[in-house]
Amino acid sequence: MSDPTTNPTADAEVIPLRPAPFGSAGDDIIANPTGSDAPVRDAASAADIDTSFEVQFDPEPDAEPEPVDDGIGYLLDDPDGDAYPVIPENLRSAAGVGEAIGRHARRLAHRAAFHGVRAPRYALLAVLWGTVGLWRLIDRQLKWWWVSEQDYLRSLAIASGDSREWYKLHREVKDTRRVRGTILAGQAFAVLAALLLLVKLAPWWGWLAVAGVVVPWLAHLGRPEDHPIIVPAVTVPRFRLLNHDVVLRAYYAAGLGHPDKPNQQVTFETTMSRTKEGQGSQVKVVLPHGTGFDDVVKAKKELASGLDVAPSQVYLTHDPTSHRRHTLTVTDRDPLAVPAGKTPLLDCKPRNIWRPAPFGLDEHSRKVTLTLLWISILIGAQPRKGKTFSARLLALYAALDPSVRLSVVDGKNSPDWNKFAMVAYHFIRGTVPGRAGDPVRQLIDALSEIKRHIIDTNDFLSTLSPEECPEGKLTEELCRRYPKRLFIWMLVMEEFQNYFELPDQDDNKQIAELLSFILAVGPSSGVILLSSSQKPSGVGAGDVQRLFNRYRDNHAVRFALRCGNRNVSDAILGGDAYSEGFDASALPVGKPYLGVGYLYGAADETPTVRTHLADHGDAEKILTAARRLRERAGTIAGYAAGEDTGTPDRDVLADVLAVFGSDPALHWTELAERLAGQIGDRWADVTAGAVSEQCRALGVPSVDVKRNGAKTPRKGCRKDAVQRAADTGAAG
Repeated sequence: MSDPTTNPTADAEVIPLRPAPFGSAGDDIIANPTGSDAPVRDAASAADIDTSFEVQFDPEPDAEPEPVDDGIGYLLDDPDGDAYPVIPENLRSAAGVGEAIGRHARRLAHRAAFHGVRAPRYALLAVLWGTVGLWRLIDRQLKWWWVSEQDYLRSLAIASGDSREWYKLHREVKDTRRVRGTILAGQAFAVLAALLLLVKLAPWWGWLAVAGVVVPWLAHLGRPEDHPIIVPAVTVPRFRLLNHDVVLRAYYAAGLGHPDKPNQQVTFETTMSRTKEGQGSQVKVVLPHGTGFDDVVKAKKELASGLDVAPSQVYLTHDPTSHRRHTLTVTDRDPLAVPAGKTPLLDCKPRNIWRPAPFGLDEHSRKVTLTLLWISILIGAQPRKGKTFSARLLALYAALDPSVRLSVVDGKNSPDWNKFAMVAYHFIRGTVPGRAGDPVRQLIDALSEIKRHIIDTNDFLSTLSPEECPEGKLTEELCRRYPKRLFIWMLVMEEFQNYFELPDQDDNKQIAELLSFILAVGPSSGVILLSSSQKPSGVGAGDVQRLFNRYRDNHAVRFALRCGNRNVSDAILGGDAYSEGFDASALPVGKPYLGVGYLYGAADETPTVRTHLADHGDAEKILTAARRLRERAGTIAGYAAGEDTGTPDRDVLADVLAVFGSDPALHWTELAERLAGQIGDRWADVTAGAVSEQCRALGVPSVDVKRNGAKTPRKGCRKDAVQRAADTGAAG
């Protein structure tokens, strides 16, 4: 790579940067002495460079870096900083040291087992190539003794007819052979004497010691260079080692500048270096004037093509001080295709909701944890991309804290959440009434109860003295002091959009208003809202649509897995995410990428997270342990304890028959009025449409009914049809 030159178009004096050796880390960044601008590196001449990249193969096996463990919480170091911690975060506790020792012990055990199984093969190959090596050693010694290197000179003397030169060379070679022969005779005598001494005096382990030294040396001498006897137990990473010229070629190919046009050159503020984790290369790029970070985001795929890597290996970090500047990071391998592994919750130990929950690994293999308190979380994706599994990970963490009350609402009525019935205070499935009652009414009652809890919590906190509650908000100490009044409550809303699209608009509006209140006020009162949806937009109309959008947009933290298009991604992550370089519709597709998404709003950085895995069997194991923990703590309540957590479940047909009286048929409007008037605790504010839908779902036909001398019939139902449906249901 040619030496860089200064940029003639820069506004300030520029010091050229000396390229560092490829792959070096920790290069000093040369500052601009004028202080008016950062150092840049012009590479307009790089267009003539043919070298596209350098390939480093077979690095030292022990040189591969260990993943950096940031400990609890997702905290990133300053990307421009060069100070490493004196003691790594993961080695500052006994647990961290034990984990590091265990990791290295597992690696050593694997290598020992790998080579132990192949030890007989290694021994046979060592004997075979040792024999070849012995023959090569004898052949070399004989050639050395015979002065074979002089054969060419004597042949040349004969060819030229120079007899004097030949006689001279012949005398020299005779003298040399005499000396070397004496040396070889001494060597042979020494070897023979040593062998006789070994036979006479050495025990069996002495022979093994000699063989352990001599045979490997002879085998190394005899084996071909490309046929190692001992093969590596782990794969050796192979990756492209980028340089400045490759990066420039990629940017120009992506249309982000031009090497020959004035003021259109791409420059660098830092030298190319390895990332702190040692898993990629990074450099700070300065775009031409008039080109910004948005342009780089749009050209990310073209940029990846120019770098000859996958788009999931390219990461762009915006510089908040300048729209022209950003940090380009290119990982050695596709980090998103490497699974994060099983959830650490499988140890089934009790958790503390006041501590961060393990969620997965980011693109640099650092642990990503999420503090669940004081936030609301929205998870969105296409079907079968890991949305439910991701939400369930966080709910499982809450379940392992016996003091947390769980309300699980599954709008799609799938088996994914069924095992939560063992620990849930509310457990509501689907939208259609059944033997378990009316889930819509159960949801309204549950949300109303959570709303009352929020109001009661705030009222109780306001009665506490400033000494006991100095900031006027919930704390871990207060929850321990008043466990009956103050506790954390997690509300899980799976496919929550289904409860905004009910046939009864009154139910839609009531649910929307309750959820909006809980989302706005609940987090400060210890209510954690965990919402997931595959349809985050285009729901409802009028006030319901407005409340839905407000509910969706006010979630503090968003996690977007693979989406169908950019509009869906923007609906989940928010409108600003795309301009910052995050588009969930551009995430890679395929089985290796299930559970991969952007975690937006949890910290200043937005990591690309590979979530941990907890399948159905894992979830059942964790929830069984959570049930035992709650039984010991005495916190099993509500649905999990077989209690009625709200208004009694409706037996729709029995209630309808009870209000029919002696009338053979009733209009739906009359039936709704009688239900609300006579059984108000279960049917308050019910509408004719809701009654009609629930009865028809249970097999009662909607027919024309004439009553009270009306000339035109109106829709309703007959008592005998309700009775037949009730008898059929009882028999089934």
